[in-house]
Amino acid sequence: AQVKAMKNVAGGLRLDLAAFRELEAFAQLGTDLDPATQARLDRGYRMVELLKQPQYQPRNVVDEILSIYAGTQGFLDDVPVDQISAWEAGFLAYMQDQKKDVWNLLNENKDKGDTLKKADDPTTVAVRGAIEEYTKQFLGAKK
Repeated sequence: AQVKAMKNVAGGLRLDLAAFRELEAFAQLGTDLDPATQARLDRGYRMVELLKQPQYQPRNVVDEILSIYAGTQGFLDDVPVDQISAWEAGFLAYMQDQKKDVWNLLNENKDKGDTLKKADDPTTVAVRGAIEEYTKQFLGAKK
């Protein structure tokens, strides 16, 4: 069974990825894409990278929730596609080393219905803050 936080975060992911694949096929026809379509394609590429997982290295469900949430909520839109795996590895280490309290909060609340669903939920606020903080550091270090 899937924890509620994962359902909240990844609920529309299958449809989003299907739409991405369709859009990707259309884009290969060589047509010029408007900025909004290109942004949707770029987010799709980022999500595909984010969902890749090394063989025989299963991830903790909380780590998966954090990564998918960051991708689906647009936090990675400024991270280059070829740096997504580096961002994810660094972010998950950051959560363990510097934001263990936020990681534990999500772990404790992952089975509650509103976790990462409502913007004013304390868990959501803490997770969003941690993602924003790390992403800012990551992008700053890459310049």
